[in-house]
Amino acid sequence: MVGLPFPPGLVSIMDTVGPTWLTSVFSGIIMSIIVYKLTGFLSLLCFKGYDKLSKAEQVEWNNRGFSTFHALIVASASFYLLLLSGLFDEGSQDDLIINRNSIVSNSVLGISVGYFLADMSMILRNFPALGGLEYVLHHGLSMYSIFLSLISGQAQIYILMVLFSEATTPFVNLRWYLDVAGKKSSKMYVCNGILLFLGWLVKKIFPLGFYSIISVPPLLAVMNLVWFWKIAKGLIKTLSKAKRQ
Repeated sequence: MVGLPFPPGLVSIMDTVGPTWLTSVFSGIIMSIIVYKLTGFLSLLCFKGYDKLSKAEQVEWNNRGFSTFHALIVASASFYLLLLSGLFDEGSQDDLIINRNSIVSNSVLGISVGYFLADMSMILRNFPALGGLEYVLHHGLSMYSIFLSLISGQAQIYILMVLFSEATTPFVNLRWYLDVAGKKSSKMYVCNGILLFLGWLVKKIFPLGFYSIISVPPLLAVMNLVWFWKIAKGLIKTLSKAKRQ
């Protein structure tokens, strides 16, 4: 019995969808679930006020735990791939830089897809407690651009630049943790706000020209500009309050 032939484009995509990055997508989902539960368990042991939080606050507390974990992993991996691995060094390979990828880069992108899938499911299930439509749009665009880069093997250098900007996420989450813990007037809160402002200034504003060549990241960049403006206003407000005190 002769099977029906697949279109060439579909065959190409099926060849690209290998077990390595499929495993990494699954690993990203499992990682998110484990860190979510582990964050709740450790917080109950180490933070006395955790059990006094509302159910919704505990969900967001745990959610920001695996958000921070993902950010640390992909930012570190992106830094290594972009600057230390030699993958994108000029003249290191015959392929154009935009066409270069590796098992490690595919795995990093796959883990991020798994994280965004897990986080998106939590956002939709608890909508709008964990974020409104802007978060759904952000995650949707992120998954779309990363998935296209994975199946095509192209433009990974630009996607990694965007993922490297996740280095600011731990500061965003720490700001929320300190606020919920009643430490909004502490020096740590002020210092974290300054670092958050500087991090967004360097990681999200200056590199816009590098990844403005492709279609999806500029849309994410516009959203980053809006969030950056909110962070700047929050920093000014926090510094003004600290100066009065």
